[in-house]
Amino acid sequence: MKTSILLILASCLSFFAFMEKEDNPFLKEFSVSNGVPPFDQIKVEHYLPAFKEGIKQQQAEIELIVNSSEAPDFEKTIAAMESSGALLDRVSSVFYNMMSSNTSEELQKIAKDISPLLSKHNDDILLNEKLFKKVKSIYEQKDKLLLTEEQKMLLEKTYKEFVRGGANLDEQKKNQLREINKELSLLSLQFGENLLKETNAFELVIEKESDLSGLPQTLINSASETAKGRGYKNKWVFTLQNPSIMPFLQYADNRLLREKIFKAYINRGNNSNKNDNKVIITKIASLRVKRANLLGYKTHADFVLDENMAKTSENVYKLLRQLWTPALKVAKKETEELQQMIHKEGNTFKLEAWDWRYYAEKLRKEKYDLDDEQLRPYFKLENVREGAFLVANKLYGVTFSERTDLPKYHNEAKAFEVREADGKFLGILYTDYFPRESKRGGAWCSSFRKQSIKDGKEITPVMVNVCNFSKSTGDKPALLTFEEVTTLFHEFGHALHGLLSHTTYDKLSGSAVPRDFVELPSQIMENWAGEPEVLKTFAKHYKTGETIPQELVDKIKNSEHYGQGFATVEYLAASFLDLDWHTLADTNKVDAEKFETNSLNKIGLMPEIVVRYRSTYFNHIFNGGYSSGYYSYIWAEVLDADAFEAFKETSLFDQKTARSFRDNILSKGGTEEAMTLYKRFRGSDPKIEPLLKRRGLESGI
Repeated sequence: MKTSILLILASCLSFFAFMEKEDNPFLKEFSVSNGVPPFDQIKVEHYLPAFKEGIKQQQAEIELIVNSSEAPDFEKTIAAMESSGALLDRVSSVFYNMMSSNTSEELQKIAKDISPLLSKHNDDILLNEKLFKKVKSIYEQKDKLLLTEEQKMLLEKTYKEFVRGGANLDEQKKNQLREINKELSLLSLQFGENLLKETNAFELVIEKESDLSGLPQTLINSASETAKGRGYKNKWVFTLQNPSIMPFLQYADNRLLREKIFKAYINRGNNSNKNDNKVIITKIASLRVKRANLLGYKTHADFVLDENMAKTSENVYKLLRQLWTPALKVAKKETEELQQMIHKEGNTFKLEAWDWRYYAEKLRKEKYDLDDEQLRPYFKLENVREGAFLVANKLYGVTFSERTDLPKYHNEAKAFEVREADGKFLGILYTDYFPRESKRGGAWCSSFRKQSIKDGKEITPVMVNVCNFSKSTGDKPALLTFEEVTTLFHEFGHALHGLLSHTTYDKLSGSAVPRDFVELPSQIMENWAGEPEVLKTFAKHYKTGETIPQELVDKIKNSEHYGQGFATVEYLAASFLDLDWHTLADTNKVDAEKFETNSLNKIGLMPEIVVRYRSTYFNHIFNGGYSSGYYSYIWAEVLDADAFEAFKETSLFDQKTARSFRDNILSKGGTEEAMTLYKRFRGSDPKIEPLLKRRGLESGI
């Protein structure tokens, strides 16, 4: 009788396990068109079981490789490892995209639960002695093996991943590394969670209409709608989201309110409350030094840069200093001009950081008779997006058509099908352009599935562009600033890198390149956004359909160097700060505020300019992939300015040049060394002069 009951219970458990698998969309191949996740079927309760099952499945796949009695070779070991973990990849890609663009308390709790499990799982693979022995034996024979360039690169990357993951350490040090990795994964999560809460917690509530003086009507309307959404009547609410705070700082006549919102912005994570990030930062920095030391590196920067084009922190510092001197010189001239404007208006106060954007906008209007509000009506979001699509079409022949039938993770997202000129399907691109409390700030590109070739079958990518642009208000559509236009083109460039990738292995696909090379495909796209020939294809007045007048195009072109001292200095200061944090060789915890102050004083940052990201909200380096790598934007800008010259030397849409860029850069992913790919396209080393010319910094040399 007892045995029968046990059998019945076992049958019931098996049935429920079967039903769970049937109901959980992650536990089977996505059946939606072209690998798109079934967002309409995915529920919060599906993630954790899928993660655990994914870990279990990959463990079994790795065990098969480890315990195989056959002699290790590339296909049975390296390629087999690369193709393992399909379920884990599937659930991870959706989950972490949602964590960034549509998070919730439930997802954040799952992230904290799963993070140590994933850290342990990754360590279990990289610290598996038997597995490493097989990888090492293949690596030591690499010169005798008949491998393609791509296979050589995959072997190289795999071997280095093991070594950099601690495979050569003794057991005691391996255990230390495990603990460090686990703690770092949780600290990074907490940093990002705190920052999101800090950003969402602040609101500037305006009750008097007179306090709106100077603000454009579109911003006032948006603030009114934000207030209504938060339950306020006859009031206006401004937030720390970029489309709200930046134009407020640019136009608000009320200096005290500018100061209030600016200080709230730059003190995020630095308010000594439950969301404070100072202690987290010092722990992260210390743990990164400990990990670097365990792995044989003096600093975290040494560990990171060993894999980048720059190779050493000395090379990065050299580039930053080379640009810092002329940029600071130009910024100081800009400061003098802004201070003169303050005096001209009859004011005696000294220019402060919260005054900069306000007076810079006034001076731009005086110098060039141009402001963002003149341009906005011509930059309807949908038109700008179509303009970016058109550039890709004219360069590479690809087409984009909206797919309203595909599931979406949020009602503001849109899906587009991407095809070659001959009709061949390339992939899917999602766009998600507006801010919300469930989305982190900034702009980025990611993927739900990367391009690869498995068993001879082309696996097409599913990419996503996520931004935080100004929303539509009332009867007006979403109208962008010119800066937002270039941001859209930038992220679209990343998407093209993923969509036009043509590699065999996922690990080498698309943006799987050194951090200081990954921004080349994105930043080069920004160049087309401002070209008059391109502007006139998408800059149409949202009411009349009139093409942007030549007069405005000329003003944009004439003012392109305006404010570059400020823009370059605030960016470079953040790059110095990042590198200073990660060239620490001492594992003792430092005082975060003092460290930051010393870092910025050392380079002579002027008080009128605040570093682009202060440490407590520097998401790129404490909760992203840019630690010791924030410099990569300017490193890649040297490349993109030089690369765009190749088009300027021929024509904007020269097909031979475009084909070369696609074949040698976009389609190659990380299959060869980055500089090898660049020089194959350009025919020579990159030069810094085009960058100085573009930013108007020659006068500062």
